[in-house]
Amino acid sequence: MTDTARTDELRARHAELDRLLAEEQARPMPDSGILSDLKRRKLALKDQIASAEGAVDA
Repeated sequence: MTDTARTDELRARHAELDRLLAEEQARPMPDSGILSDLKRRKLALKDQIASAEGAVDA
């Protein structure tokens, strides 16, 4: 997998987590455990994207 393809895949997964996070927050009583998990996973992907973009730039 090329670095660009990996970055694109990571961005797609990040967008999906963003959608799930917004969906959970829109519920009348959002589950704080689910929100925490989604935020943690989203942050981890953000770090992976930054790392992959660094590899593309190098």
